[in-house]
Amino acid sequence: MSAGFLQRHPRRLASVLFSVMVMMALSLISSTTPAQSQSSRITEVVSPGGIKAWLVHDTTLPLIAMEVAFLGGAAQDPADKAGLASLTSSLLDEGAGDLDAVAFQSAIADHAIELRFDAGRDDLRGSLRTLSENRDKAFELLRLAVTQPRFDDEAVERIRAAQMAGLRRRSTEPNSIASERWFALAFPDHPYGRPVDGTLESVPRITRADIAGFAKRMLARSNLRVAVVGDIGAEELGLRLDAAFGALPADPELKPVAEVAPAGIGSVHVVELNVPQSVVTMGTVGLKRNDPDFIPSFVLNHILGGSAFSSRLFKEVREARGLAYSVYSYQVALDHVGLWFAGTATKNERAAESIALITDEFKRILDAGPSAEELKEAKSYLMGSYALRFDTSSKVAGQLLQIQLDQLGIDYVDRRNSLIEAVSLDDLKRVAKRLSDARNALVVVVGRPAGLSGG
Repeated sequence: MSAGFLQRHPRRLASVLFSVMVMMALSLISSTTPAQSQSSRITEVVSPGGIKAWLVHDTTLPLIAMEVAFLGGAAQDPADKAGLASLTSSLLDEGAGDLDAVAFQSAIADHAIELRFDAGRDDLRGSLRTLSENRDKAFELLRLAVTQPRFDDEAVERIRAAQMAGLRRRSTEPNSIASERWFALAFPDHPYGRPVDGTLESVPRITRADIAGFAKRMLARSNLRVAVVGDIGAEELGLRLDAAFGALPADPELKPVAEVAPAGIGSVHVVELNVPQSVVTMGTVGLKRNDPDFIPSFVLNHILGGSAFSSRLFKEVREARGLAYSVYSYQVALDHVGLWFAGTATKNERAAESIALITDEFKRILDAGPSAEELKEAKSYLMGSYALRFDTSSKVAGQLLQIQLDQLGIDYVDRRNSLIEAVSLDDLKRVAKRLSDARNALVVVVGRPAGLSGG
């Protein structure tokens, strides 16, 4: 990558510079340090203006990492303007205050700052990374982005064009097609059924007024969650929180989002695409994150398909039969529904066989449960690997933010492994009984699967 290219593309320059910094630093918190020892270092900071944040103060390296989230996200998009949250988030750092997009991005690049925003179904998130010596400029740019975004016409149309290009690209990607079709079928009359980035029909309908109005309704203090890691003390952070976010409205204007259950369970839908492999997405009911049985279900999923090389799905689908290179299962805990997914990609002529085998494994683990040895191995892995989630400052901040969003408590890092350790075979049997409906799934297949039809 040439120096001239980086100079012409300040975003790439900032990203490259920050990546180099992180690689040199490796981590703020060593991956060899048990994750549990870190929670004693987590401090809840309350700013003079009442804004809360979780902080891990560490001066080992001259870096600051911040993760923020505003509750709401793409679930707040109007039904006919899907993609509004995504487009808005992408524009927050495209000019703010007196700085147009070029000036704003130049300020980021000149100070080796990383600042970005993106939207999910339930929240709009931001990430800030900076050297300690550039903290004044970094927090000022953050303040401008969230309190004085410009949404200039040039930036709106440029980012809209980029979002449209991404949608066109994903319209031919089997995995993207399968995921979007699954959510559309599962939640036909619910915000979760709409793509976060919108559609080729909805994005052109979004106006600058829509974007400005969305930001005004979404960005507020009471739905803000903040996690900070690095070379900044509690008192200073409190003052900077007020400076960055204090001008925001006290409360957002969010519309209620209904609790929902996936529709179409037990049906198979085929999306014809001329590719040599069929991509399979199978989704069914799961548990929400605040469910008392979520941890046992997490362990159960690890045994079924959460482990890359030791899960039942891996052993049966790949090792025993050679049907696919990769096969997996995972949980998705959204604010208003819990889901359990499985997925694979296999030859068109073996798609039906793969689906049947995955379904049988779901049924077998729910009917008979795992063995004592499987439970022991799952606990050992899940407990031992937890520290890997904390091996960089960015990961630490991300974990602290997610723990806040999941409302697990500031001591969760201390408690998490003991919760895993406490899971018994009886717990797994109880959870399996609760998840009995997961014997059936809503299946979406993208490709030209032999012997399958539907849709």
